Amino acid sequence: MNVAYLYSLIAVVVLGLIAYAGVEAAGLDVFFGVVIPYLALIVFLIGFANKILDWTKSAVPFKIPTTFGQQKSLDWIKHNKFDSPYTTPQVVVRMILEILLFRSLFKNSRVGFGKGQRIAYKWVIWLWLFALMFHYSFFVVVLRHLRFFAEPVPFFVSFLEKIDGMLQILLPHLFISGVMLLAGALLLLLRRVFLPKLVYISRPADYFPLFLIIGIAVTGLMMRYLDKVDVVRVKELTMGLATLQPGIPEGGINGLFYVHLFFVSILVAYIPFSKIMHMGGVFLSPTRNQANNTRAKRHVNPWNYPVKTHTYEEYEDEFRDKMKEAGIPVEKE
Repeated sequence: MNVAYLYSLIAVVVLGLIAYAGVEAAGLDVFFGVVIPYLALIVFLIGFANKILDWTKSAVPFKIPTTFGQQKSLDWIKHNKFDSPYTTPQVVVRMILEILLFRSLFKNSRVGFGKGQRIAYKWVIWLWLFALMFHYSFFVVVLRHLRFFAEPVPFFVSFLEKIDGMLQILLPHLFISGVMLLAGALLLLLRRVFLPKLVYISRPADYFPLFLIIGIAVTGLMMRYLDKVDVVRVKELTMGLATLQPGIPEGGINGLFYVHLFFVSILVAYIPFSKIMHMGGVFLSPTRNQANNTRAKRHVNPWNYPVKTHTYEEYEDEFRDKMKEAGIPVEKE
């Protein structure tokens, strides 16, 4: 059994304990509340920009769009415009559907054996639902947290909070996105722990960000419903970070908040060096952003360089006498 997830779990637990002990026992509020967040942001910005620039400089030697439908061909053959885009506008629509709705993942299928040991393909929608739930709940959670970095609070954030807390369960109200984020992360984690094929290919680097996100979600829910923090002091700290006037509020904030902030900082700094960089890489993926128009337009390999050729005429001129001696027919006498 692949126990790679244990290394990532232990690492996240240790990091959480370090942050909690550092604040509660060593009084390192400034380090975990100011230094670490700024350092994480700097690493993220430099790493993200460097990765994107590196990708933009990479040549695309082949036309390799991933397609799911009929390429544009003869007029009497129906063309699938968005699964096999032919023009730039069609590519844009395809990218929008991919980014907002994970359309290629929606088409996910699994190969197996049907009746009579015949190979069969089965449509698998659960991964698409889990991924959609996870990503959109994460997006909503991030947007909701903008209230801590802006004064006055943007109107769309207040509106989003009303929609997110419309069930009005518990006090304070339960936010649907927080629960969905935790559920989505757990489901994606359980896939990697129990599905044999995924267990085989998974490494600690695949589990680490999932455990980090689970840690962020758990500590966030704990601060809201169990070990509640002073929201006024939290906003004072975050506004200071946002306005480049950092400072620890008088009276301090409990250690659980710093664990939460430390997890967020590590995740932010880790993004450019992990698979989470697909958030930026999807826009530069040649399998997605290219038009499938190879029948109409030639794709020139940008890595091509001038090559000195030796034609048959030149070859024959060079070896004509020897070819005649060997009895090899020649075009010119």
